[in-house]
Amino acid sequence: MEERTELSEVGEFGLIKKIEEAVKISLSSTIKGIGDDAAVLDPENKKLLISSDMLNEGVHFDLSYTPLKHLGYKAAIVNFSDILAMNAYPSQITVSLGLSNRFSLEAVDEIYEGILKACDLYNVDLVGGDTTSTLSGLVISITVVGYQEKDKIVYRDGAKEGDLICVSGDLGSAYMGLQILEREKQIFKEDPRVQPDLSNNDYILERQLKPEARKDIVRELETRGVLPTSMIDVSDGLVSELFHIADKSKVGATIYADKIPIDAQTANRADEFQLAPETVALNGGEDYELLFTIKQADYAKVRDWKQIAIIGHITDEAESVKMVSQTGSIINLKAQGWDAFLNKERKSDSK
Repeated sequence: MEERTELSEVGEFGLIKKIEEAVKISLSSTIKGIGDDAAVLDPENKKLLISSDMLNEGVHFDLSYTPLKHLGYKAAIVNFSDILAMNAYPSQITVSLGLSNRFSLEAVDEIYEGILKACDLYNVDLVGGDTTSTLSGLVISITVVGYQEKDKIVYRDGAKEGDLICVSGDLGSAYMGLQILEREKQIFKEDPRVQPDLSNNDYILERQLKPEARKDIVRELETRGVLPTSMIDVSDGLVSELFHIADKSKVGATIYADKIPIDAQTANRADEFQLAPETVALNGGEDYELLFTIKQADYAKVRDWKQIAIIGHITDEAESVKMVSQTGSIINLKAQGWDAFLNKERKSDSK
């Protein structure tokens, strides 16, 4: 029988001590981490960036198919991505957990194992947080800190008419991974004797359960001498993020359907679910790729870069956000990605 230690047996201070023992500080900018009333950080003459993200069981994740270690990893990664989306690097995080009596000490260990794995891979220090009891469910709240030189920080509001629209990686994979998991969950609920069939879906399942933040893209931009004019990460869907840039920058945008990067496995699974791969890529969300704009003068610096795709260009604000379809027709796009307060995808009225 699997060992289970109730949190009540170790208490809050015992849990904090156990977490503290597992944490290793590696950055010179971390002066004091866990163990005092507050962490002490040294920005080292750079600007400080702070972002927070909260994940709630039943809204943002489903523990029936999400391993706790993967959940911890993903919770950290989505926060790292917010800092990287401003052309900066994450450096420290604090982690707060809301736990019901459903969760044992071993379960908490698994969550932190995933968080600390992400911290190790992305060179981020865990410097504090909190734990509290909840009446039901699991809540993970993470605050991330990052640093960057003032002139290198990229905002959403800098896109200008004529700029090229770029996106890293491929889109729609995480959404299709979610569809596979939800399908198998439903089959299992109807007949528990049927074991889930997740074969031949490794890529899209990993994109959903264990995404990566694109630190490599930020580094490569610096190496190539390209400072984006605007940037955002694709957490809520390509179209939604494009609207954020257009709104903040007071511009329009035109993208081309045949330029949107879609992985073959994603396209195949979309076909199986009778979904248009293009629609999945436009609205799926949770890809955590970077969507950014660059000056046309920087095109020569990125044209051979296989990790990004140039999918369109920035237009006048009056043009709004449009897509040129595979057949050449113009489609007026509307944001229809994830809405946290509706807890579902918005219904589309795109024409």
